[in-house]
Amino acid sequence: MEKFLRLMRHPLKFRLYLFARLPSAYFSGVRVREIDEVHCVTSVPYKWFSQNPFRSTYFACLGMAAEMSTGALAMAHIYRRDPPLSMLVVKMEANYFKKATGLTCFTCTDGPSIRQTIERAVASGQGELFRARSVGANEAGEEVAEVFITWSFKAKSVPTP
Repeated sequence: MEKFLRLMRHPLKFRLYLFARLPSAYFSGVRVREIDEVHCVTSVPYKWFSQNPFRSTYFACLGMAAEMSTGALAMAHIYRRDPPLSMLVVKMEANYFKKATGLTCFTCTDGPSIRQTIERAVASGQGELFRARSVGANEAGEEVAEVFITWSFKAKSVPTP
């Protein structure tokens, strides 16, 4: 896990990953600010590429940052696991409370619960669902959005020779 966390914290390697695998997040300015086993903080700025016609951050860009705060935690817990696991977003719910007109930071603190769900998926061999919560706040600390991402985790079947 620590190796994955170091990769996520490395500014150049992480940006190259975004550029190659998630170009819309890269161009929108989504970044990981903090990450450990328990929590992840991501951010998305209000800028030309992430704006909507109403002079605020487009909801899809906010959703990308929220998903990344939950997904990065999940990826940290499944990185190089044996057996390998698949993960997939199966549902997204969002509540918006205030216009996002500057930098918005999303925080997910569900790391331990995500790990427990992954352990259940490995033990049972069945898919397991987890509903992660990410809260977005502006630079003044005011809550802008609350996003719930439901992840599915399942151990991959390893073909026998």
